[in-house]
Amino acid sequence: MKFTDGYWMMRPGVTANYAAAVADVTVADDRLTLHAPVKQVRHRGDTLNSPLLKVECWSPAEGVIGVRTTHHAGKAHRGPEFGLPGAADGGAGKTVRDGSVVELTSGELTLRVDTAGPWQLDFTAGGRTLTSAAARGTGFVTDADERHFMLAQLSLDVGELVYGLGERFTPFVKNGQTVDVWQADGGTISEQAYKNVPFYLTNRGYGVFVNHPGKVSYEIGSEIVSQVQFSVEDQSLEYFVVHGSTPKEILERYTALTGRPALPPAWSFGLWLSTSFTTSYDEATVNHFVQGMADREIPLSVFHFDCFWMREYQWSDFTWDPEVFPDPEGMLARLKERGLRVSAWINPYIAQKSVLFDEGVREGYLVKRPNGDVWQWDLWQAGMALVDFTNPAARTWYAEKLRVLLRQGVDVFKTDFGERIPLDVVWHDGSDPERMHNYYTQLYNEVVFELLREERGEGEAVLFARSATAGGQQFPVHWGGDCESTFTAMADSLRGGLSLGLSGFGFWSHDIGGFEGTPDPAVFKRWVQFGLLSSHSRLHGSKSYRVPWEFGDEAVAVTRDFTRLKNRLMPYLYRAALQARDHGTPMMRPMVLEFPGDPACHHLDRQYMLGDDLLVAPVFSKDGEVEYYVPDGTWTHLLTGELVRGPGWRRETHGFDTLPLLARPGSVVPFGASEEGPEYDWTDGITLRVHTPADGGETITAVPARDGSTAAVFRVRRTGDTLTVEAQGERPPAAPWNVLLVGAHDTDGAEGAASVERTALGVLLACAAGTARVTARWS
Repeated sequence: MKFTDGYWMMRPGVTANYAAAVADVTVADDRLTLHAPVKQVRHRGDTLNSPLLKVECWSPAEGVIGVRTTHHAGKAHRGPEFGLPGAADGGAGKTVRDGSVVELTSGELTLRVDTAGPWQLDFTAGGRTLTSAAARGTGFVTDADERHFMLAQLSLDVGELVYGLGERFTPFVKNGQTVDVWQADGGTISEQAYKNVPFYLTNRGYGVFVNHPGKVSYEIGSEIVSQVQFSVEDQSLEYFVVHGSTPKEILERYTALTGRPALPPAWSFGLWLSTSFTTSYDEATVNHFVQGMADREIPLSVFHFDCFWMREYQWSDFTWDPEVFPDPEGMLARLKERGLRVSAWINPYIAQKSVLFDEGVREGYLVKRPNGDVWQWDLWQAGMALVDFTNPAARTWYAEKLRVLLRQGVDVFKTDFGERIPLDVVWHDGSDPERMHNYYTQLYNEVVFELLREERGEGEAVLFARSATAGGQQFPVHWGGDCESTFTAMADSLRGGLSLGLSGFGFWSHDIGGFEGTPDPAVFKRWVQFGLLSSHSRLHGSKSYRVPWEFGDEAVAVTRDFTRLKNRLMPYLYRAALQARDHGTPMMRPMVLEFPGDPACHHLDRQYMLGDDLLVAPVFSKDGEVEYYVPDGTWTHLLTGELVRGPGWRRETHGFDTLPLLARPGSVVPFGASEEGPEYDWTDGITLRVHTPADGGETITAVPARDGSTAAVFRVRRTGDTLTVEAQGERPPAAPWNVLLVGAHDTDGAEGAASVERTALGVLLACAAGTARVTARWS
């Protein structure tokens, strides 16, 4: 929200009050409390008839400093509040006073205030200033409608770029944008977003989390080009500055504060197939699709039933349409016999025609208007009402309806919607409707996720969720919502997913082929590649099916090949999933996250790193032409073995059987032996693909088990032309295990190898002992 009219003037009806100086400061061991008048006080008379701001500063965790500015403290705090599992109530910081200067330090981050000078908060680390709240950096404004907004402005340095703020489909770098953190069901083509997160980070070593679940309005180098301004309609504003020496460290600290993602089960990383939305389907259709995938040797892991598994006009009643699915338990059992998991669509709304509506009204489980009526409207479902998840009894009621489905054989719920939450309502617990608008999705997804964890056990719970806010990353997986079926929409989706990854979310998916419309076969085939090189992969559409044979024989081959590739990559992908759980690092990583020291990577939004070591550049053109950037070093094309040297830009043309998929210099990428699904013993017959190791370099590769523990550890080191590979740890893999020296030639003998074979990609060793040693040369 903009308040100024250029440099000198305010907009009509707007009055601004900014902290001007420090009237007094209280210094405790671990916090500062400052009082700031909004004008310079020259004599006692200036203390009258004028606001005084209270500014509290403390550290909830190492490397994090919180600032809370309050105007009128008497406003009732009605909630909700973000849960901050990693926040301590102070104690993580230490204060120092030296004359007029007071400092609060946490880790390497310091907040410095000179109480004798004009108002200024300086956040420093490593001997340099990260950002500052200066002359207009702390204050409040009122407008012509007598609304009261608290605001803060933090400075931007030359060349500083801003990222994050949720899953946003506008330009990846947020500089120059106005962003309102406000849940909306707007698709993927506008400034609206399903997943709004009041957290941004920059390429200058810090991030900022605004601890306010309601509407937060950002002006990012837009109202004032050298500032990020954020404002809330409230009497107080609280934000945290999060320092990190790298973007990964910033995310690690931010997700420690707001919650880390749970680890999705291994089966969820396989291919999902959906009925699509308004298409016609019954059990015969489902069986035809499942058998069609089997006949075409496309491994399938999950089958998803979209909305019309329930009867029309009755969403949600959580009852299978008896005319279409007369034997749901038997149908689900038959799908399970084929090795499939089952996903079912749900939403948090109760239509008036649903058998649950009268029960919800009678028991007080539905959100009400101020006059006591149940809130209803006719958008989406006729006469639909909204479950009040602030009511513990309503939470239990809703969960028990879903429990029946789980015991019938459903394994995962697609938790759709949760964005269009009304303001003219009264919540059971008295929550502020403006704050609940964004926060509702957190309660909704938490109820469903915790039920799944209770019923299926730790490590087996997973959602397919559309809406989210800060902390929502704890309940994976999230998908990108309703996109069109075009190359442009495919690029938009990737941009949104990368933005979400820089907002603390570890796992992300999208509708392969697009949702609205029917994709051209070229779009479908390219989207399949992209989708199966994402954390989670689902074929889903709106009015048309997404079975591959609808798009031709080549589409079938592409789907089969890339599904099998993903299944073989499971030991690599699950290791990346563990990094998301343990450190908050997303599986799909913007290039700036992996290469913050390379300025060429700072704007890139059409390529990404999948885990630590694989660069993916999806093809967004019918003719197969793609332009992408390669960071420094000798990279190796994973599919062809071609060596690609960076740094620099490349323009290539790819057939539908390939795309730019490069292994990082010196990387060791573990490939499992099975193509048929994601669940198997990943160490049994494992192949370590070694890519252009540097002389003197050493790589430790941990291979996880499906429970998240470490199943095997390999050490690869190169000395001159000699490469040594050792299986380490308490559970070394059973022989034979394999090492593929990609791009190597002219090998001279191999110790510990049962066989040595030349392949199109390089030299393959079948290792019979715990250590293999080979002399090899790379191009």
